[in-house]
Amino acid sequence: MSLFQYRLPELHNMLRSKEISVGELTEESLAAVAERDGKVHAFLTLNEEGARASARALDDKLASGAERGLLFGLPAGIKDNIVTKGLRTTCASQFLSNFQPIYDATVVSKLRQADAVTIGKLNMDEFAMGGSNENSSFGPVCNPWDVERVPGGSSGGSAAAVAAGEVLFTLGSDTGGSIRQPASYCGVVGLKPTYGLVSRYGLVAFASSLDQIGPITRNVEDSAYVLQAIAGYDAQDSTSAKVDIPDYLSSLTGDISGLRIAVPKEYIGEGVDASVRDSVLSALKVLESLGAVWEEVSLPHTEYAVAAYYLLSSSEASSNLARFDGVRYGVRADDGGGLLDLYHNSRSQGFGAEVKRRIMLGTYALSSGYYDAYYLKAQKVRTLIKQDFDEVFQKYDVVIGPTAPTTAFKLGSQIEDPLTMYLNDILTIPVSLAGIPAVSIPCGFAEGLPVGLQIIGKEFDESTVLRVAHAFEQHTDHHQQLPQL
Repeated sequence: MSLFQYRLPELHNMLRSKEISVGELTEESLAAVAERDGKVHAFLTLNEEGARASARALDDKLASGAERGLLFGLPAGIKDNIVTKGLRTTCASQFLSNFQPIYDATVVSKLRQADAVTIGKLNMDEFAMGGSNENSSFGPVCNPWDVERVPGGSSGGSAAAVAAGEVLFTLGSDTGGSIRQPASYCGVVGLKPTYGLVSRYGLVAFASSLDQIGPITRNVEDSAYVLQAIAGYDAQDSTSAKVDIPDYLSSLTGDISGLRIAVPKEYIGEGVDASVRDSVLSALKVLESLGAVWEEVSLPHTEYAVAAYYLLSSSEASSNLARFDGVRYGVRADDGGGLLDLYHNSRSQGFGAEVKRRIMLGTYALSSGYYDAYYLKAQKVRTLIKQDFDEVFQKYDVVIGPTAPTTAFKLGSQIEDPLTMYLNDILTIPVSLAGIPAVSIPCGFAEGLPVGLQIIGKEFDESTVLRVAHAFEQHTDHHQQLPQL
């Protein structure tokens, strides 16, 4: 049995009793990457020397009896848009193929303080723009359940690495569903925290009002551990929230008696595969058997979410990516010419097609004469979507539905059709626009492919989201099934 099939507290007990060492855990992770990543392509940069050095230091710490961090000795992967001091950070773009950060993101510093071991940086859609991980300039990630299918995106490498048993947990980023959708496709647990709960300092910005870092794990308990380690106020992030951080682990009681669940009719209606809908309805029966009650509700502005999201996120991207000009960092075009030629050529050579598409859309939406018609109207729609959720949460504790309308699709089947690709996020985007927490957990299989259940909560009520997810998980075995690579 792989060490990675144990839960995090079980591994802590094994380390404490010296049944295993941090070195052994680290070597198992590196061996798994060497064995499987040729098929999955989850990693862009390996930190072999650094990981082994960290493992030796942590084993010395264990022998000395010194206090251990919450994630002591656990091998982790970091999405490649989260900066890591001295470890290449590319955002899966040719533009940053040579970029070595000079500081750690706050979440990376927190992982170090919690005594985790960084195995390497994970593949993604370029600058987090995409829903299939086919937009990486270093090649696509493959789904461990079927290597001819996508893992989801943009945190496809983060989800695939956990599903393939290469690391115990990963960090991803979620702008419109980029943690939850790949978690659904890969059959793992992906949590998007409330906007502002986890620091964005050191996350390369795509859409600053939407981006949020969160964990991807094998099970809900491990997700609670990682969230406990990375959540909290950060003065270096102007959008960081000053809120008390509860003990997320203590919320995993298994008790959901009397829980009130809202199921939006828009989430289980037209456009959702019958097999996905059946898995979600079966999951609701499990929750009913545990004492919860559910009713169908409406989130009437859901149909406008995708259009509003792509206007808002592209507008913010066009501003955020203006810093990539070939002057300060990243790859510089060597075509000669003047300053404007340098800008033009560096961006033409450095950015991929999807990034260029979104920059152009965002620049157009913000341009004189179109701001009110597009960007301002999209902001108003965002407010209406937030109000839809606020109204539902006056009566219900959580909102539940599928994470994605389908299971993972074939590589190459949608890459030439961006509008169809964008619609894959129809069920995750409203949550991002509202800034509230949600988790995707495995709830079944359709033709051998995982189906994700999305549990959505009130802002800063991750405890309830995790409690419901954990209760469901304790009475099913979907999360225990593993792909055969």
